Amino acid sequence: MNTSYKFYLVLITVVASLGGLLFGFDMAVISGVLPFVRKQFDLTAFQEGLFVSSALIGCIVGVAFSGDLSDRLGRKKLLFLSALLFLISAIGCALVHSLNLLIIARLIGGVGVGIASIVVPLYLSEIAPTNVRGRLVTCYQLAITVGILLAYITNSLLLSHSELNMASVTGTLTDLVFVTEVWRGMFSIGSILAVLFLIGLFFVPESPRWLLRKGFKLEGLRILNKINNGKEQPANAVNIEERDETGTYKELFNPTLRKALLLGILLPLFSQLSGINAIIYFGPSILNDAGIALSNSFLGQVIFGIANLVFTFIAIWKVDEWGRRPLYIAGTIGATVSLIATGVLFYLGLTTSIFLIISMTLFLACFAFSIGPLKFVVASEIFPTKIRGKAMGVSIMVMWVADTIMGQVTPILLKEAGTAVTFWVFGFFCFIAFITVYKLLPETKGKSLEEIETFWKEKT
Repeated sequence: MNTSYKFYLVLITVVASLGGLLFGFDMAVISGVLPFVRKQFDLTAFQEGLFVSSALIGCIVGVAFSGDLSDRLGRKKLLFLSALLFLISAIGCALVHSLNLLIIARLIGGVGVGIASIVVPLYLSEIAPTNVRGRLVTCYQLAITVGILLAYITNSLLLSHSELNMASVTGTLTDLVFVTEVWRGMFSIGSILAVLFLIGLFFVPESPRWLLRKGFKLEGLRILNKINNGKEQPANAVNIEERDETGTYKELFNPTLRKALLLGILLPLFSQLSGINAIIYFGPSILNDAGIALSNSFLGQVIFGIANLVFTFIAIWKVDEWGRRPLYIAGTIGATVSLIATGVLFYLGLTTSIFLIISMTLFLACFAFSIGPLKFVVASEIFPTKIRGKAMGVSIMVMWVADTIMGQVTPILLKEAGTAVTFWVFGFFCFIAFITVYKLLPETKGKSLEEIETFWKEKT
C-alpha cells in the first residue's frame, strides 16, 4: 500500500466522520446546557420538553428527506447541507436571546444530525475498499462517541472557566458567551467543528458508485481506482454502472430484499431498546450508589464516555478480520447477560457491590463493539446502491423513533416497575436481538457491495 493511497483514505474517513462527531456533540451538549437554560428562561415542564426534543424533531425531518435526496443529488451535496445546518444552529444557539429562536436553532441543528446519521455511513460504505469497509463505517460510530465525550469535557471546562471568572466580567460579548451565560459557550464549540467539517468536504470526492450510476463514468472510475490503489477491476466497475440507475421505496418490499429490509429495521430498533441511553444518562447516579465518589454529574458522564469510546476501538480493530456476524452474536449475548446480572444486583439490593460496576462496564463494552456501530455497517451495505439512500432513510428513521419512545418509556419503567425490572426488559430485547442476528444476518466481510446485492437475489 503506497503512502498517498493510505493518506487519501484516511483523509476521506476523517472528514466524513466529522459528521458523526457533530452528531455526538450536538446530542450530548444539551446535558450541560439544560440547567442554565431552565433557570434563565424559567422554563415550564412543557417548554423544557420542547427545548430538549426540538433537535429530535429536526432529526426526524432530516431523515425523512435526506435518503431520497442523496440518491438524486449525491452524497457529498447532502454532507455540505448537513455541515451548513450544524454551523447555523451552533451560531444561532450561542447568540439568540429568545426561547423561541433558541428552539428553532436547535431544530435546525437536529435536521443536520438527521442528514448526517444517514449520509455519512452511506458515503463511507460506498467510498471504502471492500477489505476495510467495515472498519471505515465503524469510524462513524467512533466519531459519535468522540463527539459525546468532547461535549462532556468542554461543558466541564467551560463551567470551570465561568466560575473562575464570574467576579471579573466587563460586559463584553466574550464574557456573555463564556462567563455570565456559559451555556452559549457550550453551544458555540459546535461552530468550530462545523467549520472544520465544511472545509474538509472541499477535499473529498463524491461517491464513485453514485457517479457511475448517474453516468459520470470517467470521474467515477478515477475515484474507484484511486481509493482501491489502482486495483479496481474494470468488470466490477461496469457491473456497478450497468445496474438500474434509480429505485423506488416499493422495491424495498420486493421478496429479494425482504430479509435485508427486516434487518435494516430490527437492528437499529434493538440498539435503542437495549437501554443504552438509560445507561448513559443514569450512569453517574448508579456509580454513586456503587460507592464511587464523583464530584459532579459531568465527571460521571466523562467516565462513561471514555468507556464507550475505548470499547468502540474493538469493532474498528476486528470488524473486517472477524466479521460482522461473530461480533454481533458475541455482543448481543454479552449485553443480555450483563443486563440481567445488573437487574439481579438491583433486585438483591447489592448496589454497592463491585459486581455492579463490572456488569455495567461489560454492557458498555458489548454495546460499543457490536450493537452500537454494526447497525450502521450492516444497514449501509446490505441494500443495492440504487435504493441504498432510501433504505438507510427507513432504517435510521426507525432508530430515531425508537429513541423517542425509549426517552418517554424509561422513566415510567424505572418509577413503576423498578430498576431491576427495567434492566431485565432491556436484557430481554438484547436476547431477541441475538436471535434475530443468529437467524437472519449473513456474513458480509470481504464482499463488494455488488456481491452482497447478488447474494440476496441468489438466496431468494
